[in-house]
Amino acid sequence: MTRRYFGTDGIRGRAGETPITAEFAEKLGRALVRVLDKANPVIAIGRDTRQSGPMLQDALARGITSAGGKVCLLGVLPTPGVAAFVVANRLDAGVVISASHNPARDNGIKFFSGDGFKLPDATEFAIEEQLDGEFATGMAGTVSVIEDAARQYVAHALRSLPAGFSLHGLKVAVDCANGAASETTPAALRVLGAEVHVFHASPDGSNINADCGSTVSREISRLVKESGARVGLSHDGDADRLLLCDETGDPLDGDELLAMAGLDLLRRGELTGNTVVATVMSNLGLDEAIEQAGGKVIRTAVGDRYVLEAMREGGFILGGEQSGHMIFLRHGTTGDGLVSALQIFRLMAEGGKPLSELRQAIRKYPQAQRAVSVKSQPALESVPAIQAAMTAAEQALAPRGRVLVRYSGTEPKLRILLEGRDAGMLETHADRIADAVRQSL
Repeated sequence: MTRRYFGTDGIRGRAGETPITAEFAEKLGRALVRVLDKANPVIAIGRDTRQSGPMLQDALARGITSAGGKVCLLGVLPTPGVAAFVVANRLDAGVVISASHNPARDNGIKFFSGDGFKLPDATEFAIEEQLDGEFATGMAGTVSVIEDAARQYVAHALRSLPAGFSLHGLKVAVDCANGAASETTPAALRVLGAEVHVFHASPDGSNINADCGSTVSREISRLVKESGARVGLSHDGDADRLLLCDETGDPLDGDELLAMAGLDLLRRGELTGNTVVATVMSNLGLDEAIEQAGGKVIRTAVGDRYVLEAMREGGFILGGEQSGHMIFLRHGTTGDGLVSALQIFRLMAEGGKPLSELRQAIRKYPQAQRAVSVKSQPALESVPAIQAAMTAAEQALAPRGRVLVRYSGTEPKLRILLEGRDAGMLETHADRIADAVRQSL
């Protein structure tokens, strides 16, 4: 099956251009109701802070209600908050309007089923098949506004911690990316007694992810140093991912967080199958750290949906991506930046150790990464210059290195990852592959 619109994380594009238009969103709402195949399904809609969000929200609601569905408007809410609301209130589906870490000019639409998990590929394909169909009902649906959705989400996140847990005395710098977590994450940390210094929490519709957030690590590093915080926390626009920064101002990536959480669960005897699920992008140092403690790492294709699929198939409870998507399946059904932060803060509090010490659990292999914008996406083996550069890199890095080159599922980019023990060699070959891509694509 070939999907026309859905990528690895819903549908994304430039707001106002197909498929991110009001007309398309309305058709998408009708198609969703038809695929759910249930009389008067109840569907929640949440969004981030982009200027185009209300337009897409209203169009989706029109499509859903015109097909007989009922809509619960959650307003601005992190992606995991929408999933949690759907599960807690036993709804039929959830919709998130967000382009995550993308610039404000972009937007996206992604779905959750009634169990809080992202839709499988087959269901997304079925929605595309119904886009141009008609679905007449005897009556129009209704729209209700949920005033306390943010409060419900904060309460959900706090339930992931032991009763009586406190962060009293911990000074935290929080970069909210001018996004969906601008209220919820500071609120949760204050409930726990932390001293919270909040930055980039004044969304105006156009400043989401602008020189801030989890993809701009230098910003949380700066904020930690200037505020004197003991830890820094940074989200992306929809707050399903997390970037932490230790007290020295040195950021941690998702592999370090996965190692810390995985080793803790192993020590407690709570890591199902003694297994952590990661993607092909994760550092080989993660495998070594978990294996030395008696566990193992299994890898999936890039995308938190594929991590989650492997977790559900194997009954595993911990997985994530190097980018900061972490999934604690005992506490939620999707990547959750706030829940993930709280779990790491628990390790700090219970062990009495700072992040700079906890992160020593993993010895990472050097990596070199590039992201090159492309105008087309032909099969890489059909482009001789790129293939030659990749082959040369593989030969140079053998036997303890690897080369991974793939197209992004969310942006018109080709992503390059090289890993090995010789950092200089990695940089050289990463540049050569990137140059070949620029010349060819």
